[in-house]
Amino acid sequence: MFKKILIANRGEIACRIARTCRRLGIKVAGVHSAADANALHVKTIGESYEIGRAAASDSYLRIDAVIAAAKAAGAQAIHPGFGFLAENAAFARAVEAAGMVFIGPTPDVIDRLGDKASAKREAEAADVPTVPGSQMPSEDPAAIARTVRELGLPAMLKAAAGGGGKGMRAVADLDGLAGEIEAAMREAKSSFGHGGLIVERLIEHGRHIEVQIAGDGKGNVIHLFERECSLQRRHQKLIEEAPAANLAAKLRERMLTDAVRLGQRLRYRGVGTVEFIVSGDSYYFLEVNPRLQVEHPVTEMVTGIDIVELMLRIAAGNGLPMAQADIHHHGHAVEARICAEDPANNFLPCTGELAYIRFPNAGVRVETGVETGSTVTPYYDSMLAKLIAHAETRDEALDKLGRALEQTSIFGITTNQSFLARLIGLPETRNATFHTRLIDEQIGQLVDKAKGSDTEALALGAYFWMTRQRPPVATNSSHNPWLSREVTCWQMAAGDDGLSPIPILHLEAAGASAEIRFAPLQADGTMLVGINDDRLSVRLVPDDEDSFTAVVGSRRETVRIHQHDQTLFVHDRRGVHTLTAIPYLTYISAAAETSGELRAPMTGMILKVNVSVGDRIKAGDVAAILESMKMELRISSETDGVVAAVNCRAGETVERNAVIVVVEPDAPT
Repeated sequence: MFKKILIANRGEIACRIARTCRRLGIKVAGVHSAADANALHVKTIGESYEIGRAAASDSYLRIDAVIAAAKAAGAQAIHPGFGFLAENAAFARAVEAAGMVFIGPTPDVIDRLGDKASAKREAEAADVPTVPGSQMPSEDPAAIARTVRELGLPAMLKAAAGGGGKGMRAVADLDGLAGEIEAAMREAKSSFGHGGLIVERLIEHGRHIEVQIAGDGKGNVIHLFERECSLQRRHQKLIEEAPAANLAAKLRERMLTDAVRLGQRLRYRGVGTVEFIVSGDSYYFLEVNPRLQVEHPVTEMVTGIDIVELMLRIAAGNGLPMAQADIHHHGHAVEARICAEDPANNFLPCTGELAYIRFPNAGVRVETGVETGSTVTPYYDSMLAKLIAHAETRDEALDKLGRALEQTSIFGITTNQSFLARLIGLPETRNATFHTRLIDEQIGQLVDKAKGSDTEALALGAYFWMTRQRPPVATNSSHNPWLSREVTCWQMAAGDDGLSPIPILHLEAAGASAEIRFAPLQADGTMLVGINDDRLSVRLVPDDEDSFTAVVGSRRETVRIHQHDQTLFVHDRRGVHTLTAIPYLTYISAAAETSGELRAPMTGMILKVNVSVGDRIKAGDVAAILESMKMELRISSETDGVVAAVNCRAGETVERNAVIVVVEPDAPT
């Protein structure tokens, strides 16, 4: 076994690989970009080398810098994790040329699977059914468009290199085809360094099933059963489970057999995943991911096999430590990916500081690369954590995962946490009748587009804020929040309902504002809080850390409340509420934003500017395209008018809320 390895990745997967290595007595070193200098994976690993600037192309994708770091660390091998250089044959060769072991498939196998077209040819040679479509990748937009027309609609554009849903576009209409091809090629080039696309028939209501395989590089290949990955958005998985539910036994056995046969043909070394799309009683090969998968924990939970350890033992030359007959699965496991994104805003990635994080203490497995105080940047993937639940039955596992999502608090940026809870509660999820388009079809039920503030959350946040201005002391009535000079310049006077005659606090939440008044704190800790014209009697009983039992009228529930500067976070049964608290006497109304200002929704790089000063523009026209977190965001005008200013250019990085284009609106008619 190796004495020391370098982990050439970041975030949760770097932390997860390090955990297995330490259990096996293997020393680890890591790498980080300038933006990740204080990241959790750097602290967890302990020894880490800075390899470049924030952008992945300037750091985690730099083969020379990673090799240099491994040499400096005295590593015998390099584990690439997933993403970045994990499927890069040139990197695998460079590792071997430097006298180290690449913990993964051979460079030759990566080449053969390195683009989807090549992998498709390998599958056909192994007599595995494939999706109808092109055999060779193309970077010629006209040729790609011809293939789409010849194949017929609906069709799927796929980046030949890489995976993870990047560089993929579904085409249901020939209108706008050129733009979709351009966007897919640009995203593929940005993510994988190669813009080639293949075109395949789109199977609209299929199930995404994948088979975990492992091989010793000598032709011996085993499978670790299958995973269900159908619950996706933008071709990226959100919920995964093992084993797949409602899958016919004969169909499962055929897929497992085909996956192993393909691995045997490749003389596969290490672990990998053979992915299929299932439609009715038929299935088709999609691709092979020659690396560790994000969702590998669900397989580990049902088989009891540490897949990272398996990778390490195979790479060290120890072969397969078990035979197929030794592998069994027990119970059911489900995984949810918590991402920094806003489902109500078309899953717009979110960046910023994580003011507070708390995961369940027990009952589920948590994989994460962030902690309280971590900064989510626009340079990398938006995934923050994975929650994995395992139980005897599928229903029990889903219930356990639902409770874990309720018990997880992430304050400071918007996440998809509530969206995930709704998703696992859908009837189609519970009875396993889902398909890869389910989220698109049920988006109205899954996304909470409700606007306005929550009166109860405002009352709880206001109570928390007031009692912390100067915490009351039960034995000394002279110490109470109403005597704090920081709150008001007078003592509260009671009206008929006991509330102060003027507002004490201004709260902003969900685009709305509220004036808050308070009545004196009662002996039992109850307080009447006025929220604009509403009145609520509330009490907070401390439980542990930032957890409280909230008493609202006659109802009790557990809530979590945290204050960070002027921001209050209230996590109750309805989700996370973010409140801005300003003492009323210091409150200043914000000026309304100019309607013609087009702002960057988040920090990112400008890919393309479509307008110049003096151009006519209509509402809905795309003025510029921004890339952030490996996603393209189109910034459109909200009004008809004339472009008055362009404050950006292609290749330039802009900050969140930066005004990039100014449109002078047409005069009203």
